[in-house]
Parts: sequence; C-alpha cells; structure tokens
Amino acid sequence: MQVHVALSPAEFPDAPLSGRTALAIDVLRATSAAVAACEAGCRRLVAVPDAEAAEAFAAADGADTVRAGERGGEPLAGFDLGNSPAEFTAAAVGHRTVVLTTTNGTAAMLAASRAAAAGLAALTNVSAAARWALAEGRDVSILCAGDSGALSLEDVVCAGLLVARLSAPGAAVLSEGAATALALGRYYGMRLERLAEASPWARRLARHGRGADVAACLRADVSDVVPVFAAGGFVPRRVPSAGLAAAGHPESGS
Repeated sequence: MQVHVALSPAEFPDAPLSGRTALAIDVLRATSAAVAACEAGCRRLVAVPDAEAAEAFAAADGADTVRAGERGGEPLAGFDLGNSPAEFTAAAVGHRTVVLTTTNGTAAMLAASRAAAAGLAALTNVSAAARWALAEGRDVSILCAGDSGALSLEDVVCAGLLVARLSAPGAAVLSEGAATALALGRYYGMRLERLAEASPWARRLARHGRGADVAACLRADVSDVVPVFAAGGFVPRRVPSAGLAAAGHPESGS
C-alpha cells in the first residue's frame, strides 16, 4: 500500500487521488462536526464551497435541510448551526440532510470527493476511519485542511495516527508528507491534550470561548462512524472493530 499525506491545502493539486481512497481531515472543527452529525443520525452531509451555495442547496433540497457553517470560526448569520460538534445533536440533525460550508474543512472534503472513494477522519473516529480505508483495498491519500492555506498541527497529528494504523498490518510505502505526519502522530498520540496549547488555532478558539469544542475534538476514538462519500454527500457508515462486532455491535450503514 502507498500512503500519501498532503500536509496543507497548498499540496492538494499534487496529491494523487485517481484510483485511490482519500480521507479529509479538519480536526478543529469541520470533520469532527461531520462525525458528530453522522453519529447523531443525519441522513447525509453535503459540503459546499460558500454560504451562497449552501443557501441555494437548502432552497432546492427542502425544509428538512439544516444549514451549518462558519467563517473565521464564527457561525454564519442566518444559518441553523455553526461548526461546533456539540450542536449536531439528534434533535437538530437526525434523519435530515446537513449542508455545510467552512473556512478550511469543506474545501478538503470537496477535494477528497474526487478520489475513487472518500471519507472523513477526525481524532474522534481515527481508528474507524483507518479500518474503513484499509477495507477499501486501495492506496490512500490523506488531505489535511490546514489553517487558511497553512499547515495545521492537529490535522497533521491526526494524519500521522491514520498513517500508523494504515501501515501497522504490513509494509506501506510512505510519501515524505506521510513520514512527517507519522513522526508527529507518534509524539502527540499519547498526549493529545497538549495540542490545546501547541496548536495556534486551538488557542484562538479557546480565546473566543470555544474551549469545550477544542476539548471535544481532541478526544481519540469516541466514535466508530465514518462519513463516506456517496451520491453527492457524506453518509454515515459504522465501522466497528472486530471486538465490537462480536459483542453485538453490527457493522452497517446508518
């Protein structure tokens, strides 16, 4: 298996996607919110580039569509939800379509959707995302959403944890970006809470009263749901470990 990591959006144009499985990451907070929405039972999550596209999609899709998004970390005026994972509850999004636009994350989601198969990864579902990608049986490209075009530490750490899980069953050929991410993942993997101070974006969110979001997003493996791209949106796919499946936690779509 070949594993490639695009450490920032500047590397997206050169990232190999054709015939591959892609995983998009935006730990703070778009893919963490997407995992929360899928865990809460949304029908699908549709990523769009801007607020105008979200409004147009919602108008065409109907009353059951939830408009969610942010710019610069702040909720978009007039939208139903922002980008806090805590907002994506069963009451808010259950059995409904979520249309999402964010500063960084949805661009990575849209880029990933051009691959043969695409899913969304966060720290909260990192092991499930790796299991899903392995089951797809292709080379893997991981796209880090970054911070306004620059590298985002928490995204690269999450990518590194994915690389470790993808390469554990056997030999994998790692790109330079994948090797860099793996090293950071190994360093922070057992001390994820340190990212709250080490990450500039985490510190900014905390200064703006969103420390609870940071803490929620820096938890590993609290969900076995992977948002998987199908028919224009990301739909919930539950990917339990063998132990969970044996305990009566069936692997199925939602």
